[in-house]
Amino acid sequence: MQAFHIHYRNTQGTLMRILTAVSRRGLDIPYMHAAVSGYVHRVDLLLEVNPKQIGQLCRDWHAIVDVTDVRVSTPTPEMLETIAFTGPHPPASAASDSRSAAAMA
Repeated sequence: MQAFHIHYRNTQGTLMRILTAVSRRGLDIPYMHAAVSGYVHRVDLLLEVNPKQIGQLCRDWHAIVDVTDVRVSTPTPEMLETIAFTGPHPPASAASDSRSAAAMA
């Protein structure tokens, strides 16, 4: 697992463009934290990626106009503790809901 720390100016759609770069590759995001960091905003992501994907993601994020800095590091204990506490979520299709059953009929 790799931790990504992305600093960006909070303009319309910037965070969505950052997250779209991840979702386009079909990667799970077990940990995400967005907050204000001084005059810019910061989002921390924890992703299971290979070296090629690290390069692709960093290149995509640097291409976003409002991204000011991208850093890759090892996960912090807080990140690992948070994902260990929450555990994996079941797929949405595994939920048994009467409305979803009615929609399938």
